Amino acid sequence: MPQHAPNTRVCRDCDGFATAAITTGTRHTDGTRATLRVTCLTCKGTGHTVPASALAKTGR
Repeated sequence: MPQHAPNTRVCRDCDGFATAAITTGTRHTDGTRATLRVTCLTCKGTGHTVPASALAKTGR
């Protein structure tokens, strides 16, 4: 029997690319570029979202 991988929901805001490196245009003294790492606020850098059914199970 083939093994099926579980379907994980991809974040709709970042489309699965949860972290991006943005260059600032400046360079360090050693010649490398200065970059900022920015993570998705919705999925908090995981790239996946929680299914709606899991949200309904929490609480009472």
